[in-house]
Amino acid sequence: MVRRKKSSPLEDALDLLAMLPWWVCLVLAAVSYFLLHRLAAPIQASDIPGQGGAVVGAMVQKAIIHGLANAGQYIVPLLCIAAAALSAWRRKQRQALVSDVAQARNADALDGMSWREFELLVGEAYRLQGYRVAEIGGGGPDGGVDLVLVKGSEKFFVQCKQWKAYKVGVTTVRELYGVMAAKGATGGFVVTSGRFTTDAKDFAQGRNIELVDGPRLFAMIQQARSTQGQLEATHRETPSSMGSPEPQPRTAAPVPQATVKAGAQPECPRCGAAMALRTARQGANTGNTFWGCTTYPQCRGTVAAS
Repeated sequence: MVRRKKSSPLEDALDLLAMLPWWVCLVLAAVSYFLLHRLAAPIQASDIPGQGGAVVGAMVQKAIIHGLANAGQYIVPLLCIAAAALSAWRRKQRQALVSDVAQARNADALDGMSWREFELLVGEAYRLQGYRVAEIGGGGPDGGVDLVLVKGSEKFFVQCKQWKAYKVGVTTVRELYGVMAAKGATGGFVVTSGRFTTDAKDFAQGRNIELVDGPRLFAMIQQARSTQGQLEATHRETPSSMGSPEPQPRTAAPVPQATVKAGAQPECPRCGAAMALRTARQGANTGNTFWGCTTYPQCRGTVAAS
């Protein structure tokens, strides 16, 4: 995927900080100002130990630190605040992208995106599945890895290919597999808005790499968005007043025994606990059943009911 060239180290730093949650950036802004403001305090003669040449050297060193801290106490916090705003804007953009794609009729909705929008969309799609997502971009030394997913103690690499005119070949898949082996990743995903060649599919067979083409990504986003909507509808109808006992999940009507086979109760994909069958009572999925974790609100894992 083609990467936009950065115009300055300052822009690189801003982009790196914006990968953090916005509130972390604000904390860094406050901490950096406090520390640099202390270093920027005027130099006192009593602060310089020694005598003769040692005094001159210490004075020069203190003056350099004082000058850098004096400017940095304003520049660094402002950079962190700008990164917080950028991080919040990207989060809103990711949510808007997912919403737009989930409401589209087919996978053609992926074709009009820029590479950056596609990368944000893929990251949000996996975030909705319970992964922690770090957006690192594929232009660095990590062999084209765009996203790093973490779930529990496991790490997964994602390479995004927003290609419309031709298929993703085996070279891309082989490259990601090599990086996974070198970095000790549990698995990997190659995600494209298009398709994969037969050679790429053959190479991925039997290896811990998943190939996600446009139609599959589109279905994955719709499923994740639908499950999230069902869970949010259930949460809205659950009272949360302090001191009152937590109500048990309710269903609109008894579920026919024929639709729930004995022993078919799934385990929560997030924490492994048992799940209970629930029915969405609000929103676009009203009346649809889904499996929700019985440890809610500690865990909000869901599974679509068949």
